[in-house]
This record gives sequence, C-alpha cells and structure tokens, in this order.
Amino acid sequence: MATELTTPVRTRPDVAPIQRRTLRLLFTTQIIGGIGVTIGIAVGALLAARVAGTAVAGLAQSAAVVGGALLAVPVTRIMNGHGRRPGLAVAYLAGAVGAVLVVLATVTRFVPLLFLGMLLFGGGTAANLQARYAAVDLAEPARRGRQLSLIVWATTIGAVAAPNFAALADRTTSEWGLPPLAGPFAFSAAAFTLAAVVLLVLLRPDPLLTARRLAAADAPVAAAPPDVTPPADALVAPARTARRGAGMRLAWQVVRVRPAARLGIAAVAVGHVVMVAVMSMTPVRLGESHSDADVLRVVGIVLSLHIAGMYALSPVVGWLTDRLGRRAVILVGVGLLLAACAVAGTAGHHTPWLSIGLVLLGLGWSGTMVAGSTLLSESVPAAVRPSVQGFSDLTMGLAGAGAAAASGFVMRAAGYPVLTLLAAIATVPLVALALRPVPGRVPDEED
Repeated sequence: MATELTTPVRTRPDVAPIQRRTLRLLFTTQIIGGIGVTIGIAVGALLAARVAGTAVAGLAQSAAVVGGALLAVPVTRIMNGHGRRPGLAVAYLAGAVGAVLVVLATVTRFVPLLFLGMLLFGGGTAANLQARYAAVDLAEPARRGRQLSLIVWATTIGAVAAPNFAALADRTTSEWGLPPLAGPFAFSAAAFTLAAVVLLVLLRPDPLLTARRLAAADAPVAAAPPDVTPPADALVAPARTARRGAGMRLAWQVVRVRPAARLGIAAVAVGHVVMVAVMSMTPVRLGESHSDADVLRVVGIVLSLHIAGMYALSPVVGWLTDRLGRRAVILVGVGLLLAACAVAGTAGHHTPWLSIGLVLLGLGWSGTMVAGSTLLSESVPAAVRPSVQGFSDLTMGLAGAGAAAASGFVMRAAGYPVLTLLAAIATVPLVALALRPVPGRVPDEED
C-alpha cells in the first residue's frame, strides 16, 4: 500500500499546486484556531478570578503561555517522525482537551484542574505558531517571507472576530446549564477540534514530508573515491535523520554552528520579550490615569491598536523580508521596538501618545517575528527543521513568560518608564548579532 513516505517524489512543477492548497488550508485553520485561542483568552483572567481568586488569575493566564511553549517539544517530535499534519492536529486536540478541563474546573471549582486545563489550552497557541513554518516548507526562496507572513496575518481575522463570539457563546451555553464565562472555552474546544479534523483529513500530501523527498532527490550523496568511506551521516535517510534529530539537544547543536539560525531564533525571542514586557504592563499604566468606569474601554482600544500593529501589516512585512532581506527587516524591527520603548516610556499619562507607542511595538514585533522565522526556516536542513523550529518556539514562549513575570516586579519597584528602558536595553545583544559579519560556511549534503 502506498504511503506518503513511499509514493514517488513529485517533480518541481507539481510543487506549486501543493503549496497553494497548503496555504489555503493553513489560512483557514489559522482563522478557526485564532478564534479558539482568543475567545478563551478574552475571558480567561475573569474566569480564573471567579474560580481561584484575583490573586492567582494572572498565574492561570501564564500557565497557558508556558503550556504553549512546552507543548512545542512533543509536537515537533511528532512532526519529525510523521510530518506537519499529525503534529498540528495533536497540538489542536491538546488545546481542545484543555478547554474542556477548564469548563469542568468552572463547574466543580477545582483549582488544580483549572491550571492543568490552561496548561493544555496552550496547545492551540502552539499549533497556530507552528503553522507559520508549515507555510514555508515548499515555498520558493523568493516568496518565503510573504507566504509565512500570510499565515501570521490570518491570525488577525480570528483574533478580531473572537471577542464578538464570547457573549454569544456565554448566552448559548448558559441554556445548557454551564456557569457564566465557561461558554467561550466550550466554543474553543469545538474550534480546536474542527481545526484538527480539517488538517487530518485535508493536509495531504504533507508539506514537510514532500520537502524532505525533494531535498533528498535534489542533493544525492556525492560519489566517494573507492578508497574513501563516506561519512555515516551522509548515508542516513531523511526520515531516519528526522527521528534521530527529534530532541532539543540536536536542535541546539544544529543552531550552534549556523550563525543565520542563531540570528533567527534571537530575533524571534528578543522581539517577543520586548513586546510582552511592555504590553503586559500597559493596562496597569493606563489604570493610573483613568477611572474604573473608563479604564476597560481605553485598554480595549489601545490593545486593539497594538494587535493591529502586530498582525494587520504582516503581509507587507513579509514582502519587505523578501525584497530587502531577512537581516535588514530584523534590524528595522529592532528600530521600531526601540522607538516604541522611547515613545511609550516618555508618554506619561498621555493616552494617544501611549497608543502610538503600542502600535510601534506591534510593528516591531511583526518585523522580528516574520523575518526571524523565515531566516531560521531556510537556515537549517529539512531533516531537522521541525526540531529547530520547536526549539525556537520553546525559547520564545519561556522568554515571554519570564518577561511577563518580571515586568510586574519592575513596574512596582521602578515604574513604567524604567520598564521600557530595560526592554530597550534587552535588544542590544540582538543588534550585535545582526551586525556581526557572518563567516562563510560550505553547505553540507543536507543543505
């Protein structure tokens, strides 16, 4: 019986229709998954406060962030051995199970179950992040930035639409006897399950497995002289290499010897740290100058502008990534992050000026995320690409969670301007890495 691993390798002209189909499918599931993630996050803190108390509400939200980062490890192991399709589906199904556990915790008011549910709920975020890499498995080099950014942009649609479904979900599930605020998580479970089923049924052929077959066909092992034994690594089939390279240790070994890959991971992680540190404390800053009656409305407007900066222009960022180069867009993104810290840090209690700072913050994050992810994906061999990408998402998630936790202490001890200054200083290593000359390296057989 023919399988995805035994079917003949497709010729290059056949790749274009596969890629178009893959992009359409990923675009659709990103919208569905984006709704699932955002509709839960929109009420997560309020629900956690009702179940566990206000003091631990923030920890419940952090659990979802950490869960998304940690779940990237098993998900990428699955992708290494079996392709993108089962890996993305497992991540979405983990998110669905987590959403169900949150609903059960709301009914039973069992706090440990709430934290476990939020941890697994992060699987939806892990799937949405990993989907951007699936978009470039078969992309032509000159279009990788644009096609990756298209999948990032699709998240905007789900993120914008989701809050409008929260009230509807709550009203609908209240008729089923569920407590208030549990309904959005029930809808999240349904959205994640739908995304997983769509991917399992329709994401064929698998883009990662197809890319590996093409890489193996395009770069056969060179014939060695009769008296020379080829290196063992050169004789390993891509699928076997993938299984062997499923761990984070090998991912680090691959990244360590590739300066471009190190820059890609650093860009994604540092951009995320700066964005999370400043963004997470902005509502607190706004609360210092607005009454309780107005603060939620103002926070909603400012964060909506920030999210628009993150996602709405990502196709433009992707186009610039292809036209100007990955490193140039990373540096532009860092420049925008520095400008955002300067504007937000000096805004005082002037809300319009602070809003401009948050928009710049979102644009800077978009530049480092799109260009960094594109650079990382094309800098490592196809056989170990999912492990390296998972390592990047793990690093990004844990760094962001650490930044969110530390920002509260900095805000209380020194204030918002000092927080933005420290966030700006955090970009210095990335700038040094981006400006560092890259030594030449002879491509190996997997490249």
